[in-house]
Order: sequence, then C-alpha cells, then structure tokens
Amino acid sequence: MKVLLYPHSMEVGGSQLNAIQLAGSIRDRGHEVIVLSEAGPLVERVRKMALEHIELPQHWGRPSPKVIRMIGHLVRQRRIDVVHGHEWPPIIEAFLSSGISRRTAVVGTVMSMSVASFLPRNVPLTVGTEFIRQAAIAAGHRRVELLEPPVDTKADNPSIDGQSFRAQHGVQPHEVLIAIVCRLVPDLKLEGLLSACDAVRELAVAGHRVRLVIVGDGRARGDVARRATEVNASAGYQAVLMIGEMADPRPAYAAADIILGQGGSALRGMAFGKPLVVIGEEGFSELVTPESASIFLRQGWYGLGSGSLGAGPSALRMALGRLVRSPELRCELGIFGRRLTERRFSLDHAAEVIENLYTSAIDNPAPFERVLSDVAHVIAGVFGNKIERRYQRWIGKAPTDDSNARNLIAAILANGKRGEMLPSPSERAGTN
Repeated sequence: MKVLLYPHSMEVGGSQLNAIQLAGSIRDRGHEVIVLSEAGPLVERVRKMALEHIELPQHWGRPSPKVIRMIGHLVRQRRIDVVHGHEWPPIIEAFLSSGISRRTAVVGTVMSMSVASFLPRNVPLTVGTEFIRQAAIAAGHRRVELLEPPVDTKADNPSIDGQSFRAQHGVQPHEVLIAIVCRLVPDLKLEGLLSACDAVRELAVAGHRVRLVIVGDGRARGDVARRATEVNASAGYQAVLMIGEMADPRPAYAAADIILGQGGSALRGMAFGKPLVVIGEEGFSELVTPESASIFLRQGWYGLGSGSLGAGPSALRMALGRLVRSPELRCELGIFGRRLTERRFSLDHAAEVIENLYTSAIDNPAPFERVLSDVAHVIAGVFGNKIERRYQRWIGKAPTDDSNARNLIAAILANGKRGEMLPSPSERAGTN
C-alpha cells in the first residue's frame, strides 16, 4: 500500500522520532511510505533512512487550508491509500483533505497525554497509554488501539560506547552521571527539569560527586540555565551541564549511569540498560523497579503528585540517592529495564499494529452519514478551540500545548486510579 505519513513537527522530540521510526519500519514491511512535513532537524534523519520526503511550506495557524489542499493534491496525484497524521493538527488536516471523500483512509496517532475533544470520532486512532485509550472510547471514538511509544532496541542498546561523550564533557570515571534528554519547554517538562537540578544540588552538597547532563533545547532554556548556574555555584563545580540539542543523543544515553525522564525518552533510556527515574509534575518522581513498573505500564511513563517517597526535589533526591550509592542496584535495574523494552516496546511490534490498522481502515470505511457528523463536529470544535485559546492568551493563561494541559491529564489519571475505566479489548471479548 502507499502511505503518506505526516508528523506534526520536525523538531527533535519523542513523538516525531517515533513517527519517523515507524515510517521506516512500515517501509521495511514492503509498503511505499512518503513523509510529509515542515523543515526541521529531523528531516536529515528521514533522508538517511532513504525515505521520500516532501516539504510543507511554513504556515501560520493550524489547521491550514493551504496544507489541506496540498494533501488532497498529493493523495490524488500519488494514489495514496492511507494518510497517517501524528497529533491533532495533521489528523484534522488529513481528515478534511481526504477523509471526507472516503476514497483514502485516514488514521491518527496521538502521543500527547490527552486526545483533543474535536478529533473526528470515526478516524481510527492509536494512543500511548491504556488510560488514554479508555478515555477516548468513553468520549465516542469508535476504534482506538494502544500503541505504547516504540523503541528501536537494535539501534538503542547497551553496547554503544559512551566514554567519548564523558571525556568530551569532562565527566570523570568516578562521577555518577545523570542524564535528561528532552525538549526544554514549559508544558510537562520544565518542572521536572528544575526539580532535577535542585535534587542534584542536594546530592552534591551532601558530598556525592554527581553530574546532571541536560540534552535538549527549547523555549524554557533560559529558566533551566538560570537554575543550573545557581546549582553549580552551590556545589562548587559544574554539577549541571547543559549540552543543547543533539540530532543523535545516543552517546548521551550510553554515557549516563542513571536516566531521568518521561515518555519515549524514558523508554529509550531503559533500552540502553540504564536505571530510570520517571519524573512528572506536581512533584512527581518514581524509581522504576519490578514492583513499580506496573503503574507506568498502565498510566504511561509520567505521573502527577506524590510518588512512593513523597513529592518534590527531596523525594527525587532520595530516589537518585539509592542509585548513586549502589552500583549493584544500577546494574540490576538496568538489566530489568532493557528486558522490559525488548519484550513490550519493540519497533517491530509497533509496526505490526500500525500495518493492521491501515488494512482495517482501508477495508472498513465509515458510513457517509457518520463522516458528515464528524465534519460538523470537527469544524465546530476547532472553531471553539481557537476562540477559547485567544481568550486564554488575552488573560495570560493559555497553555502552549492544550493536549498536554495539566487539568486534562489529571482527570485521566484520576479516573484510572478510581477504576473508572471501560473493559480492555480482551476483557470485552470475554464478555461477548
């Protein structure tokens, strides 16, 4: 089949990287894959994978009528079978360009922490956690598959050498290196970054020779840099190193003794055989162990509020302290994490899920009356969202990413903890 795959961005980030990796895996299964996107650092990775890339013109405002027309033209010209949008703007643009006619299947992937309320409910979706899948079904979406963030366990593995990275940045063999690889943005990330800096300060002041390396860039870089300067002054040495963005961050993962993170970056760290502490918001942090892993397998690699050791930098410092003091524990948990990623998060498994979804979407188009209902739902929802965001900006409270807004995430996690979830696919099959 011919697939037009449309990531929402080409900045270095987990969702975009997952989209590109999946594009390569779908191509390797015998399909023709074209990647459609704006310019950005990850375009070079697409080209290195020998995938065809078509560049979108830069545009302001999404969804974009210009992009909608361009997708429609490509679908007709190249006889595309499936348009696969990643995150809500590409899903909406794909639906309005191709899904209405039903001649071309449209599917969507949402790796944000919530599904936008105005997405078409008859477009098959994949989401990253079971909690979010259940919430999307409850909201009326007809087909939602669980697709946890995939990991290329062949490219990301413990055999990669990280010593040159340590030497390049002056990290001594006896120092414990903690790494965070993420975008430096306010939503989801900033609080955890600042807490990590504060936790490293506490460890350094207590006499532990630790380093925190932060790999990434973004709008919140200035806030993180100011905190790093404060920590380094308190520690008396460069305890926090800000490396900036790396197109290929594998040397940083390989060099680390401990990984801090969330989402796809957390899973990538485990693929390298490193112990992981998951960080979230409202002070959340939790060491991943065989006992705690089930929490993240259900709710995703993120959290809100207190973990088992409490909340805030002190709780994070205690979790990190256990690992800093025990090379044996680091080794044990690193082996556990590697085995978990191989068993559950392989790229081959993710590609199989997506391929099956494509086939089903082609073979089972939605009835025309449902498509018309979706058109009205999408147009009204997008218009309402734009009005709401303009109002929020006017009063100075607009989130930069409304699909990752904390109140939506909190509601999903709270419902899951109370057990207010629909049956899983296997549970539904057992009741029929």
